[in-house]
Amino acid sequence: MFVIIGLVIVMGSVIGGYMMHHGELAVLIQPNEFLILGGAGLGSMIVANPPAVLKGVVSQTLGLLKPNPFGATAYAELLQVLYEIFQKARKDGLVGLESHIENPESSDIFQKYPSFMGNHHAVSLLCDTLKVLLTGTVEDHNLAEILDVDLEKHHHEAMLVPSAVTAVGDAMPGFGIVAAVLGVIITMGSIGGAASEIGEKVAAALVGTFLGILLAYGVFSPIAAAMGSRIAAEHDYMLCVRTALLCFARGDAPMTAVEFARRNVEPHERPTFTELEEMTRKKAA
Repeated sequence: MFVIIGLVIVMGSVIGGYMMHHGELAVLIQPNEFLILGGAGLGSMIVANPPAVLKGVVSQTLGLLKPNPFGATAYAELLQVLYEIFQKARKDGLVGLESHIENPESSDIFQKYPSFMGNHHAVSLLCDTLKVLLTGTVEDHNLAEILDVDLEKHHHEAMLVPSAVTAVGDAMPGFGIVAAVLGVIITMGSIGGAASEIGEKVAAALVGTFLGILLAYGVFSPIAAAMGSRIAAEHDYMLCVRTALLCFARGDAPMTAVEFARRNVEPHERPTFTELEEMTRKKAA
């Protein structure tokens, strides 16, 4: 919602200011300029990125229209599922978790936490790491390295999408100049015509430069930044899982491991210790 509000403010301010100067809105409607800029931007993105990144651009852009999934509710669910899994392992041993981590979709524990189950990478990170611990062959420092490699690769892959959007945004002013130069070429071909006709062609050419700069700094750049913020929020969520797993692997009690994870949450999203106790007490009951 804030993405839409922000873009509306950007466009409304620019166009509103233009019209306050008695500018004609019809002059800005130049389909040929939109075609040049849109086609050049889309084509350059297709050339520079593999299909997975192109698909990610669409999915992450649409994802910005939804609320941030990594809020206080998501963290509350995460801490609860971590506590319940660790408590289960403490009572029944890691072998007691085998059915849950092998088929999390059918686990009666995981099914109670739809927000957590909706994050497939978080589920994989938790379950795959517990499978590694189940083998009993990984030392603590090696486990930390495995988790860091996993998170680093996931973060790198996710950041390819905002990087692709940023690259197109950086190219927009250049494409705007291309559109303007093409317009000047057309204008030069009509140099002997009426002054009004030449003026219209020059105005149409300048619209290309205007659109390129506006799209670069008013649309693509803020969208890429919003994507980066959403990815950073997911990375923080995953770091929570990492912290809890490392604490559990070194033998900390379930409540201690979850408390370490709680301290990893941003203060404005973090439940208090009392709230965490109440949540875990309900699970213990």
